[in-house]
Amino acid sequence: MPRTAARLAALLAAAALAGAAFAQTRAGVPLADEATAARPLRMPDVIFVPTPQEVVDAMLRMANVTRDDVLFDLGSGDGRIVITAAQRYGTRGTGIDIDPERVQEAIDNAKAAGVKKLVRFRNEDLFAADLRDATVVTLYLLPELNRKLAPKLLAELRPGARIVSHQFDMGSWKPDREATVAGRKIYLWVVPPRQP
Repeated sequence: MPRTAARLAALLAAAALAGAAFAQTRAGVPLADEATAARPLRMPDVIFVPTPQEVVDAMLRMANVTRDDVLFDLGSGDGRIVITAAQRYGTRGTGIDIDPERVQEAIDNAKAAGVKKLVRFRNEDLFAADLRDATVVTLYLLPELNRKLAPKLLAELRPGARIVSHQFDMGSWKPDREATVAGRKIYLWVVPPRQP
């Protein structure tokens, strides 16, 4: 397929996803915050691959998540990290995913888990999301996306905020801790104090 045709196909697919999100929101299905659901979104950078539950549990332990935290999961998929934090620790959380189908799945999963009052899911581009309220951020993205995201995390998160990534590091930003769980790497960074 020529490059122009491939790009056109990608744009049409993105428009179809955005149209579906808009139609479902208008039909009373709460996909996400009204302001973000109606906005056209780009194609996802990664396909959804769920984090195994034992890795989710280890990530939350590594970040020392408590009920006083606000957790943001970037590329939240079916919502399992945000939902697990709410169930186990009473943590308030926000999942951000560019795919409206995953967002709806996460909303349904939160309802089924009985944690709807503690969590929310937004159909949004994680690179455009406001992360300033987060005290913990979780990721399962590709290495190049982690590296691209690192400056945003350092700029928006407060010193002391924790970031935990499943499988991939952030290049030159060395983790404060790392571990292997069920054959998978997890990494922890603590946002350092701001330089004067």
